[in-house]
Amino acid sequence: MASEDFYKILGVSKTATADEIKKAYRKLALQYHPDRNKGKEAEEKFKEVNKAYEVLSDQQKRQTYDQFGSAAFEQGGPAGQGPFGAGGPFGGFNQQGPFSYTYTTSGPGGGFDFGGFSDPFEIFEQFFGGASPFASQRQRRSTYSLTISFDEAVHGTEKRVNIEGKQQKIKIPAGVDDGSRIRFGTYDVIVDVTPDPKFQRQRYDIILNKEISFSQAALGDQVEVATIDGSVKIKIPSGTQPETLIRLRGRGVKSVRGNGRGDEYVRIKVTVPKNLSSRQKELLREFDSSKKQGWF
Repeated sequence: MASEDFYKILGVSKTATADEIKKAYRKLALQYHPDRNKGKEAEEKFKEVNKAYEVLSDQQKRQTYDQFGSAAFEQGGPAGQGPFGAGGPFGGFNQQGPFSYTYTTSGPGGGFDFGGFSDPFEIFEQFFGGASPFASQRQRRSTYSLTISFDEAVHGTEKRVNIEGKQQKIKIPAGVDDGSRIRFGTYDVIVDVTPDPKFQRQRYDIILNKEISFSQAALGDQVEVATIDGSVKIKIPSGTQPETLIRLRGRGVKSVRGNGRGDEYVRIKVTVPKNLSSRQKELLREFDSSKKQGWF
């Protein structure tokens, strides 16, 4: 099977940011969605766009794709029998690939199978209930966009909005993510989440970069780190290497379904001093020399 170029499918460069990938995806998904475009070619294009976005929008999957190509996400490819072994690099993949959603519609014009990938407009429908929008006799629903902060997304919030000339209060549940679609009465709200300067989110997990000094990494220390619920102190073991991940279990985002929460991963960044005194340089040379002579 020929390798698919997910970047080319979305029309972005290999250095595209997450925001650029999301914007390109939304534009193409609207263009080729089966509700708007009934052609067979559009149906296949929609599946390709969805598949490309499912991979490139996830940092781990994107890194795997950049290293192994699209074969890592095909049944029988590297995800199943290559360097990752059974189950692939993310574990628990179903027979249709590494993704967890399958939508089959039954609206006018026959069924539409999304090929194991989620319908981008209804990916959170299962969380909030309500009938499928693709059922027969489907009624068009108004859609509105609402921008909230990262903190509001992870903790939940209430917003007063003006919809169709009426002031309404809507509740955003804790755990929603950028692009979440929430149903309220006769309309839907698509949530745009403003990125946080400190925290990086991957589904329900949080990643935080923490800079420590060379001496702290070598000798160990206790340092304070931020979490979405406030600061905590963690132990830095002696000999900690750069890019080490320290897991803080249960310090991630609450599941939007209400069953548990993710973890926080603190990525250690070791700061190398730029301006050393003569004495400090001498001590480092002595240390390096002692290692070469096998004293340690």
